[in-house]
Amino acid sequence: MSHFLDRLKFMSRVKSTFADGHGETVNEDRKWENAYRSRWQHDKVVRSTHGVNCTGSCSWKVYVKNGLITWETQQTDYPRTRPDLPNHEPRGCPRGASYSWYVYSAQRVKYPMIRGRLMEMWREARKTMDPIAAWEWISQDPVRAKRYKAIRGLGGFVRADWDTATEIIAAANALTIKKYGPDRVIGFSPIPAMSMVSYAAGARYLSLLGGACLSFYDWYCDLPPASPQIWGEQTDVPESADWYNSTYLMVWGSNVPQTRTPDAHFYTEVRYKGTKTVAVSSDFGEMVKFGDIWLAPKQGTDAALAMAMGHVILKEFHLSTDPSPYFQDYVRRYTDMPMLVLLKERDGFYAPDHFLRASHLDGALGEQNNPDWKTLVLDAHSGDLVAPNGSIGFRWGEAAVNGGEKVGRWNLESKDGGNGREIEPTLSLIGAGNDVVGVGFPYFGSEHDELLVRNVPARRIRLADGTDALVATVYDLQMANYGLDRGLGGGNVATSFDDDVPYTPAWQEKHTGVPRAQVIQVAREFAQNAHDTEGKSMVIVGAGLNHWYHMDMIYRGIINMLMMCGCVGKSGGGWAHYVGQEKLRPQFGWAPLAFGSDWVRPPRQMNGTSFFYAHTSQWRHEKLNVQEILGPTADRAKYGELSMIDLNARAERMGWLPSAPQLRTNPLDVVDQAEAAGRDPIAHAVEQLKSGALRMSCEDPDDPANFPRNMFVWRSNILGSSGKGHEYFLKYLLGTQNAVFGDEGDAIKPTEVTFQDDAAEGKLDLLTVLDFRMSTTCLYGDIVLPTATWYEKDDLNTSDMHPFIHPLSEAVQPLWESKTDWEIYKLLAKKFSEIGGPYLGKRRDLVLTPLMHDTPGELGQAFEPKDWKLGECDLVPGKTAPSMTVVERDYNDIYRKFTSVGPLLDKLGNGGKGINWNTEHEVHELAGINESVADAGVSQGRPRLDTAIDAAEMILTFAPETNGHVSVKAWEALGKITGRDHRHLAAGREHDKIRFRDVQAQPRKIISAPTWSGLESEEVSYNAGYTNVHELIPWRTLTGRQQFYQDHRWMLDFGEGSCVYKPAIDTKTVAPMLGRYPNGEKELVLNWLTPHQKWGIHSTYSDNLRMLTLSRGGPHVWVSETEARQAGLVDNDWVEVFNVNGTLTARVVVSQRVPVGMCLMYHAQEKIVNVPGAETSGKRGGIHNSVTRTVLKPTHMIGGYAQQAYGFNYYGTVGANRDEFVVLRKMKKVDWLEGPLVEDPAMQATQQKEKQS
Repeated sequence: MSHFLDRLKFMSRVKSTFADGHGETVNEDRKWENAYRSRWQHDKVVRSTHGVNCTGSCSWKVYVKNGLITWETQQTDYPRTRPDLPNHEPRGCPRGASYSWYVYSAQRVKYPMIRGRLMEMWREARKTMDPIAAWEWISQDPVRAKRYKAIRGLGGFVRADWDTATEIIAAANALTIKKYGPDRVIGFSPIPAMSMVSYAAGARYLSLLGGACLSFYDWYCDLPPASPQIWGEQTDVPESADWYNSTYLMVWGSNVPQTRTPDAHFYTEVRYKGTKTVAVSSDFGEMVKFGDIWLAPKQGTDAALAMAMGHVILKEFHLSTDPSPYFQDYVRRYTDMPMLVLLKERDGFYAPDHFLRASHLDGALGEQNNPDWKTLVLDAHSGDLVAPNGSIGFRWGEAAVNGGEKVGRWNLESKDGGNGREIEPTLSLIGAGNDVVGVGFPYFGSEHDELLVRNVPARRIRLADGTDALVATVYDLQMANYGLDRGLGGGNVATSFDDDVPYTPAWQEKHTGVPRAQVIQVAREFAQNAHDTEGKSMVIVGAGLNHWYHMDMIYRGIINMLMMCGCVGKSGGGWAHYVGQEKLRPQFGWAPLAFGSDWVRPPRQMNGTSFFYAHTSQWRHEKLNVQEILGPTADRAKYGELSMIDLNARAERMGWLPSAPQLRTNPLDVVDQAEAAGRDPIAHAVEQLKSGALRMSCEDPDDPANFPRNMFVWRSNILGSSGKGHEYFLKYLLGTQNAVFGDEGDAIKPTEVTFQDDAAEGKLDLLTVLDFRMSTTCLYGDIVLPTATWYEKDDLNTSDMHPFIHPLSEAVQPLWESKTDWEIYKLLAKKFSEIGGPYLGKRRDLVLTPLMHDTPGELGQAFEPKDWKLGECDLVPGKTAPSMTVVERDYNDIYRKFTSVGPLLDKLGNGGKGINWNTEHEVHELAGINESVADAGVSQGRPRLDTAIDAAEMILTFAPETNGHVSVKAWEALGKITGRDHRHLAAGREHDKIRFRDVQAQPRKIISAPTWSGLESEEVSYNAGYTNVHELIPWRTLTGRQQFYQDHRWMLDFGEGSCVYKPAIDTKTVAPMLGRYPNGEKELVLNWLTPHQKWGIHSTYSDNLRMLTLSRGGPHVWVSETEARQAGLVDNDWVEVFNVNGTLTARVVVSQRVPVGMCLMYHAQEKIVNVPGAETSGKRGGIHNSVTRTVLKPTHMIGGYAQQAYGFNYYGTVGANRDEFVVLRKMKKVDWLEGPLVEDPAMQATQQKEKQS
């Protein structure tokens, strides 16, 4: 029967064949091919890229036909690499190749949208009121405000016009500034490197108003605090091409093929030349397939693994009978290993304390400038204590002392900073008649004592106060910290790798599960390779490690290995951290544009993590006690019953962290009150703070006077992606439907911060969201403004993965009624000037700024931190409290200033990271490029910033990375501080000037600049720390060197002076939910991990039809086969995942790649595609962050202390989430909640009252 139809074809024409029967000749109509040809025809090709924070920064061809974008492919015209390196192209990934789908999709936000109830009330109010009065009538009445706040996220948008939308926003901003203060107007936008001008547009608008820009790198937990702690650098890493120079490559917690797709070819290609690769991952991730060796530690125990490797390296390459001379020389020159540390006598042991400083000695070794900040070594030649060049005390203030005789000694030359003679710092104090004493080291595991006393060689010295003290070198302390037996006697040290002593390979095996033989093998190979090649061993690290609460311990363990082996600053070696597109290469050309510092200084900038922790009231649910994480040597009474929010408030009032809002009283009114009394505003504020008449906002976050009132979100999907504690955002910040299960009564109460019994909900009066697609954040917004896609705007894009600068280009004009971010904020600036200008006029604003890194302010309190509010010291702005500045703002001129370059660049110049240079020439040059403003007013004659291209030209003109003339000036400015000539580093490119049209023609390689620590050169690939090692430029730390040891009192109190292993914290979020909402299915308790996904970049692309087709088409979680069997789960079952923080629903992927005890959910799978209701809450399931809550770490609050000082996105509290546990179970009933919306009865009653009134 199956051949019946074939028999009917015996009259068919016989087709001739060719190619041995692989082809045949046919006679058919080929018109069908025209449709295919037509699909791929195009009229023009435009270069653009994707502003999506993927770090790829890939150049793309965008094809346009008849004014429509048809498709995109990868560009292949990158500048060539040198002959011994593979080329960069082709760069791209399937996600980027699908972007054009968005342009014409139903997901586009085509018109301004306003929440229907808000629009209804606005229209009613505007019949009789001006815009500001109308907004006050709506937002300041609790009943009316609740009408629109309570339905956020539940639909009900109506189309609006641009005039109405901008009028509401401008009125809201103006009223907020007048009634509460400009610092109640907040903006959140991440990663400026992905679209610099778009970020700058919103930040410039906010900064000119006096609003606060929230940081993001710390909030995303992309910021590795270990980097500022060790190097004084936010993040500086090798470009991906430098992987190819490595001869031993470890990939640790970074899934390179999946999350760094455009760069993964360097990882694969380096293996062909013989480089050994080691993959370290708890699950069988895609990068494991490329490894010669796979180490699979239990998740969260990576610090134990790193410490054990460090133990092997120190024993076999530093303490053996034949130590590596390269390693010894490297740690002597470039790390703090020879620095002396005071030992403080305790009850039966000594504890490591502060670094020994010049001020500790009689006469301060003749150091009159900053002796508190000059660390000491023992010179092996003379036997004297000396203050070597390079410590932070030599960086600031030398010009003002003794005619500047010591200017130019901030360098790493091995010289005595006092007299300039050559020295050789001593690494170890063993022998030479020195003492041996028992020193206590903290231990946080459960199977050994919490204090491990180990013998350390020490030297007795006489202090300035006449007392004797013992000191030890960091080198000797590290040997003891790692548990190495050096023949000094005593206990808690290991003679063998098989001893069960922290931190031996045998010890780590019990914690990580990794066989000790593998640890020994990898550590030996890693160090031997570094010895043989002088540093070409590299570790690629990522979010798999950095999202744990104790991420700095994990990273410090790994970085310690690299420093022990002399790898940092060496091409092919070092630390390669890739989490987020953090590298805004032309940073200091961009900064004055973004923060309006060409017109007013300083801007308001706020640490995002502390802001969200406070204002989403996650602190009201805190269950981690400060006492739980203190080290054994801390004075516990000093911390008493303090909670995390108490410590954060202390950090804010001492100037360690920024505040937003800053003061309970409107800062405009503070100045007015002072001037009315004939007082200096700063002196008045100091007096009022000391008396208690003026309070900082952080001391009572639930006081309505301290609420953030207006918030802008652009270039971000914070509620669908990065919002740790998602349900707390919904409940407290937005005041809408949520699934918070936790009871505030079970939480730790603060002792210094006011706890209001009735928690405030719905703090934000207005949430304005800019996006090109209807994301989760848009759904919760009050006003949604349609922004242009990445193929409809002009902008700039850079990455840490390669040295090129790319454009985003307008392939077609913004579609429907969308506008670029620059045009939107320009329009808002104009509307605000019209509405808010006459209302506010000219005002003076008191701005509080923390003690900033890379400024003299980082020399705060040198030893014991004292709190002025507790009467421990006086309130001194810029020393024991935030700096204070009075800034004049003319609100009539916001638009004029937004669209022109201000005069401060002429008067004060430009700079960054502690150096400054004159920019008068560049201002004149930019006026020739952009033309000058002709209209009368404050901006007349100034260079124009009318378009996004004008803004891009400003960035390119002022940045040393894109203007060779500026690069030379920047290197010259640095040379004045280091005393060395660095101008040769810009040689050959001093006349290069990269313009916007240049990068549109072809990617351009940036110019070497002192704002980064690597070089752009034909001889060497970019590698972080290269100029520190080869140009002897100090790291921006207390010692000027890479630091194994951290001596701030809080670091010591929390047991983190040296790197230690700390287990994951107990968030206490599961037990209250077990059995609370039973459905008859078995409940599993699993560790919750949220790595980056394959079918999206964060939340972008994951709702794209092409990606949905390739993936599972909705939210899904991964569990092990073992636990799936226990719970009766099969692949693709619906499950609910929940804890006290909230709940989510998803399909389950059952996989052998996942170890027992782990649950993976690739992050940023939004709840806008295929998400049913949750059985526990009865509401729509949440997102991956619905089951998380932010927990702050006190050591990240430290400020005003050399490298541990605040900088925007540089240092501060971070939003960790990987210590979380969840309950997972099979769903009994899948309910899509497709019935009509049923409102809360109380809300219905409120609406009825409103109608009656």
